[in-house]
Amino acid sequence: MALARLPLQALLAAVMIQTAAAAETVPLPQPKPDIGAHTDKPIENQLPQPATTAEPAPLPSADNINPDRFGAKPADAAYGAFQRGLYKTAYNLALVRAQNGDPAAQTLVAEILSRGLGVPLNAAEAAKWYALAAEQGVPESQFQYALMLLDGRYVKKDEKEAYALMQAAAEAGNQLAQFNFAQMLVQQDPGDAGLSKAVSYYERAAATGLADAQYAMSQIYANGVGGKPRDDAHARRLLAQAARQNYDTAQIDLAAWMIEGRGGARDLKSAFGWTKQAAEGGNVAAENRLAKLYMEGIGVDPDLVLAAAWYIVARRAGLIDPQMDDFLQGLSDDQTKQALQKANRLP
Repeated sequence: MALARLPLQALLAAVMIQTAAAAETVPLPQPKPDIGAHTDKPIENQLPQPATTAEPAPLPSADNINPDRFGAKPADAAYGAFQRGLYKTAYNLALVRAQNGDPAAQTLVAEILSRGLGVPLNAAEAAKWYALAAEQGVPESQFQYALMLLDGRYVKKDEKEAYALMQAAAEAGNQLAQFNFAQMLVQQDPGDAGLSKAVSYYERAAATGLADAQYAMSQIYANGVGGKPRDDAHARRLLAQAARQNYDTAQIDLAAWMIEGRGGARDLKSAFGWTKQAAEGGNVAAENRLAKLYMEGIGVDPDLVLAAAWYIVARRAGLIDPQMDDFLQGLSDDQTKQALQKANRLP
């Protein structure tokens, strides 16, 4: 089931943040020369992405599934079967209870149908069960049904009802609902006033460990908006928390801050490591930045061949940086050949 995304333009306008992937110069330690104005615009980072994806997230392992997501109590034998990966059995067991009005079983049936686990994927049918469980106050179902109401593909679009359900799920402690409701508040009221309303929801979601919300709060503290004072040290800690969860935008920002010495000590080696991790994860802006770090020897021994290889990878993905194009032109034929060979083996 494709999940809806909340528009982010309002949040961008409210904060007016130059993020790590925007065109800017990465601060470098002196006396080394600046590694150049970045033109890595293909990765336009919006602050931050909704905590949903265009495709369903990978199913958690049985050991990590939280039964609370299915309501006040797990659907007993049905939930146990689901936990063991016996999805068809779980569906058959839960369906009987769902038809008898059990909200936990209704949520479980919807979950199975929305993912096509052991049964044909049926988003429209899943929406029906999410709606029934949402009416009985199950936060997970309120969140999922709110997304469907915003999307309008499987149910009639209803932004007002989606807003109410998202708020209810957020107040009940659903971290994804907290983040997305904050996004809705900013969209509804662009500017600092909207951010001020949204901050408490971002904070609550960040406190649960949600990387999207941690990144959002890092930007709020970095810019001193939403009723929060500017606090670079706090912002850097939040960036680090999100980066450790493999949030690539946070990894790029954290690396830039470490190079600059913003919010804490300058740490070139760690900055290189975070940039490399984001690049190896496929972030095109990070690939270009890593190329520049190799080129200038920032946090790593200079390596012109690896610098060229990483830029080739980024360029193949559509990023064009005139400075790096000039750098490639200055390489010898042998260096260019080696760089192409390495680029073909890079992630």
